[in-house]
Amino acid sequence: MLDFLNRHLMHPFMAWRERSKHLQHFRTLLERQYESPEVIRARQLSALRLQLRHAWDTVPYYRAAWTKAGVHPNDVRELSDLEAFPILTKADIRRHNRALVSSAFDISALRVKRTSGSTGVPLTIYCDEDAMQWKAACTLRSDEWSGWRLGQRVAKVWGNPEYLHFGLRGRLRNYFLDRAVYLDTLHLNDERSALFANTIRRRQPGLIFGHAHSLYLVACAMKKSRVMDVRPNGIISTAMILHDWQRSVIEQVFGCKVTNRYGCEEVSLIASECEEHNGLHINADSLYTEVPSDEKLLVTDLCNRGMPLIRYQVGDVVVPANRLCKCGRGLPMIERVEGREADYVLTPAGRLISGISLTENFALLIPGTAQVQIVQESITQLRIRLVADDEFGDTSRRKIAELVRDTFGESVTHDVELVDAIPQEPSGKYRFCISKVARERMQEMSV
Repeated sequence: MLDFLNRHLMHPFMAWRERSKHLQHFRTLLERQYESPEVIRARQLSALRLQLRHAWDTVPYYRAAWTKAGVHPNDVRELSDLEAFPILTKADIRRHNRALVSSAFDISALRVKRTSGSTGVPLTIYCDEDAMQWKAACTLRSDEWSGWRLGQRVAKVWGNPEYLHFGLRGRLRNYFLDRAVYLDTLHLNDERSALFANTIRRRQPGLIFGHAHSLYLVACAMKKSRVMDVRPNGIISTAMILHDWQRSVIEQVFGCKVTNRYGCEEVSLIASECEEHNGLHINADSLYTEVPSDEKLLVTDLCNRGMPLIRYQVGDVVVPANRLCKCGRGLPMIERVEGREADYVLTPAGRLISGISLTENFALLIPGTAQVQIVQESITQLRIRLVADDEFGDTSRRKIAELVRDTFGESVTHDVELVDAIPQEPSGKYRFCISKVARERMQEMSV
C-alpha cells in the first residue's frame, strides 16, 4: 500500500510542487520505446539539427571550431553527415569550459555537474533544468526495466550519499520520498556490510543499486554469512564493468537478474539492459551515439542546451550491435562496454575504498590537476601520478597530503609523480585506481 501511495500520490505531488515535468516526460518515453528504429532515427535527426543550429548560434567554441573545420549545421541532412564535424575531447572541455556554455542561458541558473569519472580527469559540466528533467525521465524508464517500480524502496551501495548534503530537508525527502538506504563505498568493511544486510532484510527493497564490484562484495559477504533471504524486484549495476563472474554471484545471492547500466556524469544515462539482459539499449531519446572504427564511443547530447556536448569522446571502448532486441523496443543497441574499470584500494585498517568513490572524494579536490591516477604499491605506500596544469603548486601538494591522511590513515605514505601523460590500458581506457593489494584481498573474499 505504501509503495502504491508513494508512486501515485507522493511523487506526483512533489513533481507538482517542484514544477518538475519528469513524470510527464516519463509517460511519453514509455510510449515511445516500442516505436520502430526508423521513427526513432528520424526523431534523432530532427533533434540533432536543432541542437547543431543552437550551438552554432549561441556557443562560441563550436562556431569557431566548425568554421575552422569548414562545416556548418546546414550540412547535416542525414545522421551520418555528423561524421564531418570535429570531435570534442575532455581536454577541450577543460581548456574551453566557459566558451562551451550557451549565451542563451545565465550560467548562474544552470545546474553544475563536476566529475572526474574513472579516468581521473576533472570536468565541470553545465546543464539546463529542462534537460535535467528529461534525463531524469530517461533514467527512470530504464530503471523500471529492471523489474523495480517507482515508489518502491531502494538500497544503494554507493559512495557519498547526496541527500546528506541538504541537511534536514534532504534527510526528510529521502525518508519519505526516495526511501533509500545506503552502504557508503568510501567506508566499506565487514561491520558496515553486515549492518547493511540486516537493514535490507528488514526493509526488503524493491531495488538494489550500486557499483558493479561493490554489489559483488556485498553479495560475497552475505553469502558467507548465509543471508540469502533478500529478494528485490530488480538490481542495477553501474559505474564499472560488470563481469560475468560477478553477475553470477550477485544473482545467486539475491535471486534476481542484474540489469547492467552504463552512463557518465557528463551526459547521464547512455545505455541500459532491458529484461532480456542481452546487450544494452542506447538512450536514443536523449543522445545520438557513434562508434568509429577504434570503438571509442562518441556521444552527442540532444537535449542539454545549456552546454551542448557534440561528438564528445567519452573515453570508453564499446562493441556495437547491429540488431534489434527480442523485447521489441526499437532503440539502438551496443553489445557491451569493454573499457571501463576502477580498482579498489585497501587501507591498513582493512577498509576497502572504491575507485569511483575516490574520484568524488579525492581527485576533484586537488587544485591544479588535469588528470590523476592512484597506484597502491603496498598496504602503506601510494604513488599519486598527476598531470599538472598551471595552477598546481604547494597548495596542491598540501591538499594531497591532507586527503591521503584523512582517507587512508596516518600510517600511509605517498609520493607525487608529475607526468606528462598517464598511459592508457590496452583497451584504450585510463584507470583511476590500480591496486594489486586490493585485488588479492577481494579474491580471498570470494573464495
